[in-house]
Amino acid sequence: MQALILAGGYGKRLRPYTENIPKPLIPIKGRPILEYQLHWLRNQGVNRFVFLVGYKADKIIEYFGDGSRWGVEIEYSVEDEPLGTGGAIRNASKYVDDDIFIVLNGDVITDLRILPLLESLGGYKASIALIPMPSPYGIVETDEEGVVTRFREKPILEDKWINGGVYALRREVLRILPEKGDIEKTVFPHLAEEKLMVGVKYQGVFWRSIDTIKDLEYMEEKVGKYQNYFISG
Repeated sequence: MQALILAGGYGKRLRPYTENIPKPLIPIKGRPILEYQLHWLRNQGVNRFVFLVGYKADKIIEYFGDGSRWGVEIEYSVEDEPLGTGGAIRNASKYVDDDIFIVLNGDVITDLRILPLLESLGGYKASIALIPMPSPYGIVETDEEGVVTRFREKPILEDKWINGGVYALRREVLRILPEKGDIEKTVFPHLAEEKLMVGVKYQGVFWRSIDTIKDLEYMEEKVGKYQNYFISG
């Protein structure tokens, strides 16, 4: 099975970390974000990877090489200028061998299983992992009289779903990708309008997008406690 990992962004919100290295190489307990993703997917049967790189691509290529250190194959699709997620995937189309392949953002650490994404495709052209929305704020609950009854610190909003940044795509989607632009703003709305995309709702899984310094601090603590949980096999 083959996976494409979007790893070409600038990671501006994570400066100064990203001044010298690309975001996917930021270490968490001594291992870069991208390495956690590699282990996670390899343990689910993915043995061929294409890293879609741009900003400081040489750093990623130098670290991962051909992938033999991890028992996988890694190829690189290099963009000379920012193409957006859709343009980056299109730019990598010559490396896609499978009729169905996985695509993920290079800043997500999760333990979700990819099999449900593959099994749900059926007659659809794409499937997307949906994650319960974590509230960015604490929630205050009251009774009918307005009396405060409970404080909930940044709870999971079980009835709201967000894009988990993990997809299964059919090869034919490559034909409708833009030369530049984000797949989330171009192709996905089109597929949704045509009812050609299915969402898979994941509950009870670990999921974190590394967007800010606070996300890094959170993952440093989490990985420190559960190292074997994130790196195994």
